[in-house]
Amino acid sequence: PVPPQVPYQPSSPRQVANALALLRGRQGKTVDLGSGDGRLVLEAYKQGLRPALGYELNPWLLCLANYRAWKAGYHGKVSFLKKDLWKVDLSDCYNVIVFLAPSVKPPLATKLLAELPDGARVVAGRFPFPSWTPSSTLGQGLEQVWAYDMKEVRRAAQGGARG
Repeated sequence: PVPPQVPYQPSSPRQVANALALLRGRQGKTVDLGSGDGRLVLEAYKQGLRPALGYELNPWLLCLANYRAWKAGYHGKVSFLKKDLWKVDLSDCYNVIVFLAPSVKPPLATKLLAELPDGARVVAGRFPFPSWTPSSTLGQGLEQVWAYDMKEVRRAAQGGARG
């Protein structure tokens, strides 16, 4: 199947702050799936989440993200890769940021459940994962973000499968 196209919509400063607040104090590889202009990856790196990288297919947005990294002094410290999020292995990722359209969430939930380690946290912006219960949320309306701890998501999924 052809993966759904997701329109570019830059995250607001409040959305970025809320997403990163839900990752505060965490360790491990941080990725932004559909990283757009790179603002979430740059802020993650700035707040000490390393390595920090973004996956983006749009070449113009990749250029913009790399320019922003260079301008911030993070060139060579963060990575923006032109890779299809459906084809990347996420098994070593502990912090995953997802600001994508609702249509992408159900198939992405399946991929994340299959690949992420138990210690991983997924932070979704704009739209929650419809079948997951968040561990925490922050913000209201368009600024709201949802955090999902994979161990809890798996436990709920297994409980639902048994019930």
